Amino acid sequence: MQIVDTHTHVISSDSTRYPHAPVGGRQSAWSQAHPVDIDGLVRALDEAGVSRAVVVQASTVYGHDNRYVAEAVRTHPDRFVGVYSIDALADDATAEMEKCQEQGLSGFRLFTTGTTMPGQADWLGDERSYPTWAYAEKNDIPVCLQMTIQGLPALRNLLERFPRVRVLLDHCARPDLSDGPPYRLSRELFELAHHPGVHLKLTHRALDAAEVGKSTSEAFLANLLASYGAGRIAWGSNFPAAEGSLSGILAKARGALTGLCDDDLRSIFGGTALAFYPALATTGEAHA
Repeated sequence: MQIVDTHTHVISSDSTRYPHAPVGGRQSAWSQAHPVDIDGLVRALDEAGVSRAVVVQASTVYGHDNRYVAEAVRTHPDRFVGVYSIDALADDATAEMEKCQEQGLSGFRLFTTGTTMPGQADWLGDERSYPTWAYAEKNDIPVCLQMTIQGLPALRNLLERFPRVRVLLDHCARPDLSDGPPYRLSRELFELAHHPGVHLKLTHRALDAAEVGKSTSEAFLANLLASYGAGRIAWGSNFPAAEGSLSGILAKARGALTGLCDDDLRSIFGGTALAFYPALATTGEAHA
């Protein structure tokens, strides 16, 4: 089974060439405590047996300066595809998207919450962002969303306006699963499955949330698969933001998913990623 990691980050040791300009004005603690550069990520992939990866812009380090992500893809086109970050409200947002796509990057990320920006930003769904969504829909550019459950109504409105956009929700949109099945506290996440373009990124955050309160990983995964199907769920490590080695993070995910059938495992650990980011299909052949 080929493993594809849909959520990794890279941090350069050269802060002069790649200056820090974090979204929200505060750098994340993880990027200061255990940063990993491009070569370090390649080594981690090799050690974990991961054939290729999506490098997601480290928004809490570089903001919307996507040069280091572009460098990762340029130097290792056989291993990486890149996801860039944009300011969706900027007047030149679509021009920035066009530039990043021309540099070989494969989709963009909207960062509306995170460790340095708790809560859900209220600009998601702002009319000023419509040109970016229209451009993504017209050009079939996938969107990665860092958001919370509280942002789902705004996302739903966007999807009704731009129904052909494909989106991937980081950490399954950080659901509250503590009430257990049928997960009424996160009802909107499961209901959003009727939008065919919505995909979920299954990370350690989502799996940890599934073990809180009355929830179990088995119950959460059963409900998730019933709503979305394995073909719309993709594993991501969140390395190195997540604690521990990439090998350890992968092992923990495999352990949590041990009860799934082989076809579902193949989709979650690789097939869904290849479909969502088609550029991945042309990378990693030497590691297949």
